[in-house]
Amino acid sequence: MSDLTVVQYILIALIFVWSGFVRSGLGFGGAVLSLPFLLLVLDEPLVFLPLISIHLLVFSSLTIWLNNRKGAKDRQAGGTGTVDWRYLGRLLAIMIVPKLIGVFGLITLPGYVMSSIIFVIVALYSLSYIANRPFRSGSKTVDTIFLMLGGYISGTSLIGAPLIIAVAAQHLPKEKLRDTLFALWFILVLIKLSAFIWAGVDLQLIHHLWLLPAAAVGHVIGLYVHDRMLQAEGSLFFRVLGVVLLVVSTIGMVSVWRQA
Repeated sequence: MSDLTVVQYILIALIFVWSGFVRSGLGFGGAVLSLPFLLLVLDEPLVFLPLISIHLLVFSSLTIWLNNRKGAKDRQAGGTGTVDWRYLGRLLAIMIVPKLIGVFGLITLPGYVMSSIIFVIVALYSLSYIANRPFRSGSKTVDTIFLMLGGYISGTSLIGAPLIIAVAAQHLPKEKLRDTLFALWFILVLIKLSAFIWAGVDLQLIHHLWLLPAAAVGHVIGLYVHDRMLQAEGSLFFRVLGVVLLVVSTIGMVSVWRQA
């Protein structure tokens, strides 16, 4: 990114502000809702994927640490933290093997087929959240299949998150959803980042000097919006979640159909 114009640098910085805002506001979407815009500025995915990955590691761990430090007194009074560690363990137990299979390419499946299935499922879930009638599969088998599929896709790309969220949102209260997802993303992205390092991908470390502060601005705004949504009526958070999931799935389906 050393030969870009001033306008391109400004656009990239603004997109990273947007990325930080979405990520901390909802707990997901920082990559899938920013990468398409970044590629319009510079069509080199391997430049931006390591940047986004490291940002997620930094801001997810920072948010969890600050929230649990702030809530220490509440826990002493009988409250709980913002991460459901038991449910996180269940997610990892189901997803870790498919994740590794996806990362190392041990099984190759048609990408457009897998992506289409995921985006259609996510779109149906999102509509149920928007209508304030959240769909619940009622089946551990269905949830397990969705999580395994999400784990595999998150290993091959960055589009597995919406399917994972569609399952997790059924089982976690809104107060714990974001930070539990942050803890999950931290582990999954760490695996993906390790694969980048193993493959010799440039992590673009020098560009964190100006993109981390840009993302931090959006992160702070996102934290404020997230807290406001939690304090609002019970259905608001999940309706916003549904709208964002619908946008993500629509963008994803259009992208897949163009490539097919």
